[in-house]
Amino acid sequence: MGWEQDAFVRSLSSLSLNTVAAYRRDVDDFVTWAERARLVGPPDVDHLVLRRYLAFLSTRRLAKRSIARKAAALRRYFAWLARTGALPTDPARRLSAPRGEGRLPHVLKNEELETLFAEGGPGGGPDDGPVGLRDRAVVELLYGSGLRVGELCGLRPADVDLARGQLLVWGKGAKQRQLPMSEASVDAVAAWPAAGLPAMTGPDTPADVMFVNRRGHRLTPRDVRRILDRRAASPTHPHALRHTFATNLLDGGADLRAVQELLGHEDLATTQLYTHVSKERLRTVYDATHPRA
Repeated sequence: MGWEQDAFVRSLSSLSLNTVAAYRRDVDDFVTWAERARLVGPPDVDHLVLRRYLAFLSTRRLAKRSIARKAAALRRYFAWLARTGALPTDPARRLSAPRGEGRLPHVLKNEELETLFAEGGPGGGPDDGPVGLRDRAVVELLYGSGLRVGELCGLRPADVDLARGQLLVWGKGAKQRQLPMSEASVDAVAAWPAAGLPAMTGPDTPADVMFVNRRGHRLTPRDVRRILDRRAASPTHPHALRHTFATNLLDGGADLRAVQELLGHEDLATTQLYTHVSKERLRTVYDATHPRA
């Protein structure tokens, strides 16, 4: 039998396009390595072969996080082969990889947030023009509701309920969740379609788009990065606002499960990373203020 990569990818219909692309790339890399080792197909692969592959990746000085991701892709791939009857047993069962470095997410300081939300950013200037109205609405939503940048770019007018202050968001794996909007987000988002969107709409603008770029096309993650570059005092990734949203909630006493729901995390362990960030922030305050720290 062949490696069946195409059929495997088709089985990943519930995952996001980025995740599917990553799984495909990781499985393809393994197949390339296996064929160089004269392995014809999945029946030639056992647990020892997979361990040798992970050891090979280590010799290539790949980051531990990258190796762990590739191991996860192989576990899913071989589990699928076993589940569909292509293999009698799953050779990737209990396949483990070195844990990642556990980098803590970057959280914006209060002064960095103030700069982002200041009128026109560090360069000054009004926010009442079409671009300024859009930029303020984008920044308010990223921080006020903790959106992923892809979720923000995919928003439609029908997903926004200003009267109730709620958003309907399509997250990873096409999963829906309903999110509250801050008062500042409601005000900023209400001003954008009323006075900004009509001025930036062009003949090619989709009818169901919430945010557009200067060409009248749907806003892209790269466009959002440029918005933050204009408004931030230093380079700021859109995901940093999501990290800050989660950390500020936990610092304020929010329940971890509630933050998990707001972020749309499937695994609570992913959300727990922010508890470590909060502890780091508390430690910083302690070291800076306690007389015997």
